Amino acid sequence: MPMGNTWSVALIGIDGRLIEVEADLGGGMPGMKLVGLPDAGLREAKDRVRSAVRNSGQPWPGEKLTLGLSPANLPKLGSGYDLAIAIAVLVAAERVPSARLMGTVLFGELSLDGRIREVRGLLPGLLAARKAGMKRAVVPAHSLFEAALVDGLDVFGATRLQDVIAWLQGENVLSEPEPSASSPPDDVPDLADVVGQPEARWALEVAAAGGHHLLLTGPPGVGKTMLAKRLPGLLPVLSPEESLEVTAVRSVHGSLSRASPLIKIPPFVAPHHSASVAALIGGGSGMASPGLISQAHRGILLLDEACEFNTAVLESLRTALEEGEVRIARSKGSVCYPARFQLVLATNPCPCAPPRESDCTCTPWARRRYLARLSGPLLDRVDIRVKMRPITAMTTHEHGTTEATEVVRKRVIGARERAAARWAEHGWRTNAEVPGPALRREFALPLKTTALVDRSLERGFLTARGADRCLRIAWTLADLAKASRPEPDHVAAALEFRDRGAA
Repeated sequence: MPMGNTWSVALIGIDGRLIEVEADLGGGMPGMKLVGLPDAGLREAKDRVRSAVRNSGQPWPGEKLTLGLSPANLPKLGSGYDLAIAIAVLVAAERVPSARLMGTVLFGELSLDGRIREVRGLLPGLLAARKAGMKRAVVPAHSLFEAALVDGLDVFGATRLQDVIAWLQGENVLSEPEPSASSPPDDVPDLADVVGQPEARWALEVAAAGGHHLLLTGPPGVGKTMLAKRLPGLLPVLSPEESLEVTAVRSVHGSLSRASPLIKIPPFVAPHHSASVAALIGGGSGMASPGLISQAHRGILLLDEACEFNTAVLESLRTALEEGEVRIARSKGSVCYPARFQLVLATNPCPCAPPRESDCTCTPWARRRYLARLSGPLLDRVDIRVKMRPITAMTTHEHGTTEATEVVRKRVIGARERAAARWAEHGWRTNAEVPGPALRREFALPLKTTALVDRSLERGFLTARGADRCLRIAWTLADLAKASRPEPDHVAAALEFRDRGAA
């Protein structure tokens, strides 16, 4: 019986799995059957592919056609298999040769007239194909800007199914990606714009240097949001590996920029307080799509007006803050998306939030209820807490000249380089990623250095998780001070950061 074989890729989260598409002709009454756990969108490929083949000048086989997608026990979602299915059918019908299909993976959705449309998740799909040993890929021509990000794979772009058929027959040449021009870094607000708030500025620098989570509490208009928006400018650019991770998430989400597809600047995501759990964590029917915390991977997630968020939304962050990833189970299977971000919470101290604390009209019960939306378990995962004060003067005579972002960024990068060199053999990039057991065993500090932490643990002022986070901050303070290891003063300052924002 005539058989046709092609290759495509199935995505589970941002992980790809090579899929073999088989087409078998003959053995029964004319018809078409698709097997291999296709979803509703993929089952409709039968009609799309038939029309695309006919409108590309090729006859549709008049025999029984069985299409199989292997491995058969892996759910297949979406329309990205259309091109592979169409070519497999034409190979089985002996309309095109199969010589160029060896080591070639095919991506693309087909329109009824034979045009090849873009699909989501092309970048992680190409990376998975390269890892599986494939040599070539045929993708939609409009997606070549994204395909150009993958080295070690010959990528060709096609506009129509007819172009791919002619290429397989050796009658034409498909387009290739142009070298991607490096775009200039995005403009970020300057830290020099923030007036006053020396404690909060120092906390922002420490958070940037160590990758720590941050809580800013204070009346409206004191600069909480301004400070948070300037945090990405203090961070170093992403490494090539991190850039591909972040770009792969955006590719699956479908929000990749054509002008600058490779994301080199740490992303900044600031959802509205009406966001749902599914929007923040990820969700959807069938197979879950990445949420806002995954889009903030290797960057900043700002929850402005944090106490206005639904309690369930805030509590859903707890596991992701600890593990740096989020696992979502849906009817079609479970997916795991990366979610290693820096959380910045900004909130008013009470519902009425007057400019001066003495003008507050809230009862003590109302204040407690408002701040209680930030639960103890969530706050225990926030390393640095800062209570900001109202601005009393706007002149430089009162506050002096404030440091610009570039000045602070040099200190932050220096501290990060020292931390990265220290943790390099363990694979950790920042102090915030170091697990507690390593801090207490391999990198244990002398008892005189940790005496304050031990005393706080004994008196119940600090949890075991909080103690680990204090040690991480102490290492960051030591890196900023260019010290080889934390001193008692660094540990004391780290403890103060845990208490300073308490209401």
